[in-house]
Amino acid sequence: MTSGKQEQQSSSPPPGNGDGAAKAPLFDGYKPIDGAYDEVFTSAGSPRPGVESIVGLLDGIGRDDYVRRQHLADVAFLKGGITFNVYSDEARGVERIFPFDLVPRLVTADDWEVVERGLVQRVTALNLFLADIYGDQRCIDEGVLPRPVLERCDGYLPKMRGIKPPGGVYTVISGIDLVRGPDGRFIVLEDNVRTPSGVSYVLENRAIMKRVLPRVFTESQVRSVDEYPTRLTDTLGELSPVSDEDTVAVVLTPGPFNSAYFEHTFLARRMGIELVQPNDLFVHRERVYMKTTQGAQQVHVIYRRIDDDFLDPKVFREDSLLGVPGIVSAYAAGNVTLANAIGNGVADDKAIYPYLPALIEFYLSEKPILGQVDTLVCARDEHRKRVLGDLSRMVVKEVDASGGYGMLIGPKASRAQLDEFDSKIRDKPTKYIAQPLVELSTVPTWVDGTIGPRRVDLRPYIITGKTPWVLPGGLTRVALVAGSYVVNSSQGGGSKDTWVLEA
Repeated sequence: MTSGKQEQQSSSPPPGNGDGAAKAPLFDGYKPIDGAYDEVFTSAGSPRPGVESIVGLLDGIGRDDYVRRQHLADVAFLKGGITFNVYSDEARGVERIFPFDLVPRLVTADDWEVVERGLVQRVTALNLFLADIYGDQRCIDEGVLPRPVLERCDGYLPKMRGIKPPGGVYTVISGIDLVRGPDGRFIVLEDNVRTPSGVSYVLENRAIMKRVLPRVFTESQVRSVDEYPTRLTDTLGELSPVSDEDTVAVVLTPGPFNSAYFEHTFLARRMGIELVQPNDLFVHRERVYMKTTQGAQQVHVIYRRIDDDFLDPKVFREDSLLGVPGIVSAYAAGNVTLANAIGNGVADDKAIYPYLPALIEFYLSEKPILGQVDTLVCARDEHRKRVLGDLSRMVVKEVDASGGYGMLIGPKASRAQLDEFDSKIRDKPTKYIAQPLVELSTVPTWVDGTIGPRRVDLRPYIITGKTPWVLPGGLTRVALVAGSYVVNSSQGGGSKDTWVLEA
């Protein structure tokens, strides 16, 4: 392997491996999947416009050198403790290296401009929706959202109605899952505005790409993601109930047994704030304090990674050992900002998803910039009949599940699985929605010694303070199993670095 210094001195990929033998091009023999949109190659096998030079740079590495560099990346992940708990493993609770593929996911500047505008629009509408649901409920009164749909949402917390977060922002950190269909356009698959995870892998992926593929990265003119921790820290200061200079902010974690604990420690370190567990905090006279070696110190902003149900045993689950008793009273009094706000789960409930286009128009008087998947609501008689009559063609999801759990992929399901979901839908129709299977776009991916197309999605991250800011890129999750549509990290998917190219 050549060093990064040697690479940067060369203006073009070397023609061989140093001993006169030609390199095997990385993409040699690559074939896109019929019917899917491949983001790098056309069906004829030529690179798509705007990425030709990067394809040439990657091809010039050669397969043998690529394998060596991939090994270096894997070692870096291991030594850096970049791990994730995969719940589908037989040995549950065992951490593994977060699977990472060096072939980047490429997004042109023109494509990203549309995505960025669409994300800002959607997150703005979601924040207005949450303020409305926990306020006057105009969307209910004016018939945009049926009240029974709202009241069936597990994430809706009526006891939080009338309580406004300091700064007025519910969706401080959002992760909106996008996919590209056969036409190549990005559409919204799911919204995540409770405690969206994964941004630490975006930052670590980028750091490793810079080290392992320095020349390719430098010559590709990729937009930076490095400012995310600073942006988040500044935004938390904007939303504090006290001045930015006087603000004390912390990251609240359930502890080291949580599957995303690596991310909690990573973000606290990069943001330069304390990482605390629930027993490090206490509430006195509707104010939150942190225990320190020099006494109690008031906390004004909490980036919390604990779900609503476990946050305060005085208000939610009495048996919670992860909560801070009284924290809701401090929040309601306006003495502490919680990012994200309590009750956000209603906004990313899958039962609300079908109404988002109408809600965007209702709150913003604008047509949605980003489309979304046509969705059938099993609680509706006519929709349920269509779903049950065509179950083998449908993707069925539990409205309050996440991480790829509680889901049926009809075209890939066995007869027993189809029968099981038929019974579930008939028994509790309000718990399910159904969508046609979207043929996810593919990206070249190195798996088991060869390169082939693998399906991907994308989770961009949006930070909202006085105005929304979109991280240029996001977490690309990839289905490592050939033919699979399940990209979730919690079920064995991997990740790629997402390169948003400069204009």
